[in-house]
Amino acid sequence: MPKFEFNNIKIAGISTVVPKQVIKTESYKSIFGEEEVAKFMQMTGITETRRTSEFQTASDMGYTAAERLIQEKGIDKNEIGALVFGTTSPDYRRPGSSFIVHKRLKLPIECAVMDLNLGCSSFVYGIQVIASMMQNSDINKALLILGDTAGKTTYSKDKASIMLIGECSVAILLEKDSQAKPIKAQLKSDGSGYRYLIVPGGGYRNLHANTEPEIYHDGVERTLHHSVMQGTSVFTFTISDVPRLIKDFWADTQTTVDDYDCFAFHQANGLILQQIAKKLKFPSDKMPLTLSKFGNTSGASAVLTLCDRYGNEDIGEIKVLCCGFGVGLSWGVFSMYINTKDILPIIEDDTIFEEGIIRSASEL
Repeated sequence: MPKFEFNNIKIAGISTVVPKQVIKTESYKSIFGEEEVAKFMQMTGITETRRTSEFQTASDMGYTAAERLIQEKGIDKNEIGALVFGTTSPDYRRPGSSFIVHKRLKLPIECAVMDLNLGCSSFVYGIQVIASMMQNSDINKALLILGDTAGKTTYSKDKASIMLIGECSVAILLEKDSQAKPIKAQLKSDGSGYRYLIVPGGGYRNLHANTEPEIYHDGVERTLHHSVMQGTSVFTFTISDVPRLIKDFWADTQTTVDDYDCFAFHQANGLILQQIAKKLKFPSDKMPLTLSKFGNTSGASAVLTLCDRYGNEDIGEIKVLCCGFGVGLSWGVFSMYINTKDILPIIEDDTIFEEGIIRSASEL
């Protein structure tokens, strides 16, 4: 199993941006019926989510989150040596959205830039990628941006997903610091579950997939260009493999549940998190939840949860256990220390990069 330990690198700040549009879960009663919506709300805990407008993207919110973090921390942009963007909702098929954010932030050309094509595990994987880049280079400061707008690829009649998905982006600043406490991590992957969470059409294997709606195995109507989730398989994976990994991590790092101040987990759904917490005996006050207000926001959800919980607090340094799991299948866990004064409150923003909307060949 890939195990990581990074010394002299710290999480120096985190920032979250959500779109202004609020979608109340109760508004779906006219589509799915009162009983179905009530059942969904009880199982997931979601009462509302946030959604972007037609042309707003994950990179728009990611840019705003990063710019705010840079300004709040007083960072010279010329010091930023790497930018990694974790998303499955890019602006274009190419180039990567990281380059759009690089341009908008006006970062130097002496900056390594790349996209990471991961969803719900992008936080745990992204930290390992960017910290590895820093540890093996002269990069002193770097940005990790995470975000998805999965609602844009969810079919409007898909009751299994449309009420679940929320949208947001986050920015994480990493810095070299000789006094930093270690970041430790473990990662896992299982490609045999690639169909558990998938958008079958639109990629280069099935570029011209049928656009007509079909009835899937779960009785829900979708097209091949919309996301489909094998709910039972995903549920089984998360309540078995995820707790097993965390127990392995605790054994390897010689820690226990009592060694952590907060458990910042991917906000999948309420039932899944309840099962994980029960198996690992998490105290309820140490595992903050944001599902009720924001839904499942993919890889950004753990950071959003930290910003929601600590964004207006200054209680000093805390030790956090972070966990992400989902599409791939991929899952991972890592521990970090962060000062709560470096956790910024959540803000709303609907800004759109108008230059990026290309409507005709004449604009290129």
